Amino acid sequence: MTKENQNQPVVAIIQARMSSSRLPGKALLPIAGVPMLKRVFDRVQRASLVDKVVVATTSDPSDDAIEKACAEWQVACFRGSLYDVLDRYYQAAKFYDARTIVRITADCPMIDPLEIDKVLTRFFETDCDFAANRLPPPFNRTTPIGMDTEVCSFDALQRAWENAELSFEREHVMPWLYETPGRAKICVVDDPRGIGHLRFTVDTPADYALAEQIYTYFGENEAFGLDELLAANAKHPEWQASLKEIQHKSYLDTDHRALNQEEKP
Repeated sequence: MTKENQNQPVVAIIQARMSSSRLPGKALLPIAGVPMLKRVFDRVQRASLVDKVVVATTSDPSDDAIEKACAEWQVACFRGSLYDVLDRYYQAAKFYDARTIVRITADCPMIDPLEIDKVLTRFFETDCDFAANRLPPPFNRTTPIGMDTEVCSFDALQRAWENAELSFEREHVMPWLYETPGRAKICVVDDPRGIGHLRFTVDTPADYALAEQIYTYFGENEAFGLDELLAANAKHPEWQASLKEIQHKSYLDTDHRALNQEEKP
């Protein structure tokens, strides 16, 4: 499938902030000498079916550093709500006239562009409202943590923005679409290998240490894909063993700091 066959434009929006609860400042932490957010951007822009990549950060002063970094990298940057991430996505999508939105988080420095293209291809082939290569806990996942890709139409995003009321629905952007059957046409792109137990994200100091190890292992091959990563991971069982104490978040979890905010969409 080529871009000419799609309902353009396809805009990938990377959500990023400096005030992460588990690993503050992680968005700009260097991984083998390159800030993590730049690693994510470089990988996402390699997806052949994506027309534009935007970083969506917050209007909080702590994220001035992200806006400055994006300006230095000549990367589009949109600033919006700190905790109402659904509103941030909606406003960014509207600003950039997106018809199809790809949601990526800035803690995925090993995301494979082929995974993004795979989900986009299925999204267009099935004419669904929302497609993803995983649904978050407690749903079963077959794709490694850190390859997470969600795709939706602008119309579906707008419906979520208009109707989502619960805090976790606003913070995690897409739950309103998939948590209740029948609200939207859903397509889950499973990996037949059933490798959802593997973890290649950066949410904790242990994750960060592993990301540094992995990029060091690959050296000049900075564009390694999922298959190469899986082959290397099989040779290094200590990689995943170093993360065994980490409990992955549920989509029902929310940042407790948001309880003190009065933000509204």
